[in-house]
Amino acid sequence: MDKRIYLASPHMSKEGYEQQYVKEAFDTNWVAPLGENVNKFEEELANYVGSNHAAALSAGTAAIHMALKALDVKNGDIVFCSTLTFSATVNPVIYQNATPVFIDSEKETWNMNPKALEKAFEKYPNPKAVIVVHLYGTPAKIEEIKAICDKHNVPLVEDAAESLGATYQGKQTGTFGKYGIYSFNGNKIITTSGGGMLVSNDEERIAKVRFWATQSREKERHYEHKEIGYNYRMSNIVAGIGRGQLKILEERIKQKTNIYDRYKKEFETIEDIEMQPIPEDTKPNHWLSVITLKENSKVKPIDIMKVLEVENIESRPVWKPMHKQPVFEKYDFIKVQDKAVSEELFKRGVCLPSDTKMTIEEQMHVINIIKSLWE
Repeated sequence: MDKRIYLASPHMSKEGYEQQYVKEAFDTNWVAPLGENVNKFEEELANYVGSNHAAALSAGTAAIHMALKALDVKNGDIVFCSTLTFSATVNPVIYQNATPVFIDSEKETWNMNPKALEKAFEKYPNPKAVIVVHLYGTPAKIEEIKAICDKHNVPLVEDAAESLGATYQGKQTGTFGKYGIYSFNGNKIITTSGGGMLVSNDEERIAKVRFWATQSREKERHYEHKEIGYNYRMSNIVAGIGRGQLKILEERIKQKTNIYDRYKKEFETIEDIEMQPIPEDTKPNHWLSVITLKENSKVKPIDIMKVLEVENIESRPVWKPMHKQPVFEKYDFIKVQDKAVSEELFKRGVCLPSDTKMTIEEQMHVINIIKSLWE
């Protein structure tokens, strides 16, 4: 095919909401960082997810970094992290000179295994924080994980970069822990081109994050700094795009769900293919539709990726676990089974095109190519 089919690419509203807010910023000359769009985007996002406060930042990574700083994570501290994730979840732990300990996944959600988390607490009784990821938009066993954290009196940070709009028992991911983070990177369910958000019910800490993220500038006539600061605030232009995108988030979730459902239905006849499961009491946002192949399948993930590549169709492996990454391999990894679930998912998984601009015909083209490998 001449036209490329993407994994997930930016998708602006047909109504042009984003342009209206950006134009407003230009018309009022609020193109520099901060302004009405930033304030409103924080307010509107917080209202949508059901959190009291939000800080709009330059990236989801910056939001995780600020969450860890707000929790006073520092040199010598241990932070438990989901191993099956993107490196952006873990890098801020290193920024704070802390030590990550990686926790394996479980099969029902592919997310952090609560049993492995308990095991980690037995080995390291006093971590400073736990970072759980809601992988590919599917909620983790978040109540179970939060109960374990509460029992040990350790704060929970939710990396909901991939799961904005996904719910567990009707409650938004990112709002169970002390802090929740969202990403608006170009491939996310809604995008600001780049950007992130930190949410919390702690008004004082969110105010402090805004202060740190604006170079820790004190309220003096001159430039006064008593703390190290960061250039992490979202710009008013970027926030305008985010406000427009937020208006169509529910529509995007429906489109992503339809994509997942179509894959699921079409692959029912192929025993080797299993979709990422949907846990009970959850409503994923289906940011990416992901399959795994059975261990004895004659077709391997690389076969699918290569045959799609020939047709100008983008697909990707499942995240390579953090404990297998050269940069993090010296850190501890906690699992409960001989075979690490996260490693199996990486070995047998494929992220399929989940672009909301993809037509039904284009998706069926993807499906038929994959099916042909079993013929």
